[in-house]
Amino acid sequence: MLTFKNFNIADWFSFYRIFAAPFLLILLWFEEREFFTWFLLISYSTDMIDGFLARKLKITSPRGSQLDSIGDQITFAIGLVGLFIFETGFIKENYRIILIAFSPYIIQMILAYRKYGKATAFHTYLAKLSALVQGVFILWVLFFSPLYGLFYAMLILGLLETIEEITLIFMYEEWASDIKGVYWALKNKKRLK
Repeated sequence: MLTFKNFNIADWFSFYRIFAAPFLLILLWFEEREFFTWFLLISYSTDMIDGFLARKLKITSPRGSQLDSIGDQITFAIGLVGLFIFETGFIKENYRIILIAFSPYIIQMILAYRKYGKATAFHTYLAKLSALVQGVFILWVLFFSPLYGLFYAMLILGLLETIEEITLIFMYEEWASDIKGVYWALKNKKRLK
């Protein structure tokens, strides 16, 4: 039986992002842009903290990786909703390119759920860089205004990261976590099909 004492400090940072989601949605509902943006910044910060703590304290686990991924996906989705609500003009102006860039992600999620029954948690270096740039872009837009160079960098990194995730799904027969990237997966032949 799983109890609260079974979770470590890194897990609790991931839980924070999950539990903060309804509060962030309430701030969106009341169109509290400034509060929403500051609390979103806190959520993004916990994403950096949980992985660092897990590695530093040597408490990484598949469960922790999955919790981290769930927290990441929820936080990213809420950040996107914030952009839709507070930056409608920017979204309308760029919706085609956003849809084109986002479509492979949907394919990746479908492949993961069909093969593993859950989302991936590879946490590749490219995924970490992509998540960082996404978070910086979303926060920059919400605090200041859209910066197109950062927008295009985010889209390109997101596409590359999604292609890498899809490649790893085809490489790994069983669900795996904390894979550094395709290069490292090729070197670790015992985990491949």
